[in-house]
Amino acid sequence: MMNVNKKELKEQEIPYTPGQVLRKPADWKNLRFYHKTDALFLLTHTFCERFLPKYGDRTVDQMVQAARSGKQNIIEGSEAGKTSTETELKLLNVARASIGELREDYRDHINKHNLTLWQPEHPRFQPMQDFAKTHNKPEEFMAYAQKWEEEEYCNICLTLCYQVDAMINSYLKELERSFVTEGGIKERMHKARTGFRNSIDERLTQLEQENGLLKKENERLMNLLKEYEAKYSNLKERALRAYNEQQEEINSLKSRTTA
Repeated sequence: MMNVNKKELKEQEIPYTPGQVLRKPADWKNLRFYHKTDALFLLTHTFCERFLPKYGDRTVDQMVQAARSGKQNIIEGSEAGKTSTETELKLLNVARASIGELREDYRDHINKHNLTLWQPEHPRFQPMQDFAKTHNKPEEFMAYAQKWEEEEYCNICLTLCYQVDAMINSYLKELERSFVTEGGIKERMHKARTGFRNSIDERLTQLEQENGLLKKENERLMNLLKEYEAKYSNLKERALRAYNEQQEEINSLKSRTTA
């Protein structure tokens, strides 16, 4: 049987569709909790400008950085998710932790300044919840950033923090399920390489089997050709002999007529 060198096989001749190595995570631009964290970052920046001292209060930097960290780690996590679900999980957890830190800063501000933390029985609680749930774009919140009073401002931002935390937590569970069932990039690369090698082996087996059949067919045709050549040679000799015999008879008849 004819041997086939694996290195000589061209990739385009191998009937193999490679597995997807790079993931296609959700685009962070389309994540609702990203838009809410973006709104939180802008709202927090304005909150600090309106209600906190411009100088000498470290809370300003802490709150702004926590809000920024929440937003940025969602972006970085989504981008990293193309190659590493594990990294995406870690960065989204960092984002969640940052939003948790920001949430506590707003709670501390409410307690420190004797403001009211709106509970479900508060008349403004449910409308606030509904507004935060049905709005995601930063501009929809920033339209009120200069109008809300301090207490209302804190409760709105607290509500956004809780909603973002719940949404990220739900998203993390889905990522964890995907990671368990599909594995990380190492598993996907191994699967793709294994699939490609298996395709080469399958193609080699197919070619060797076809090559064996072609060899047998070639031998059959060669034997058939030899038989035809032998028959042709015999017919040629018989025809030539008949021609010579007839020619002799013709010559003999001609000689009699001239005698």
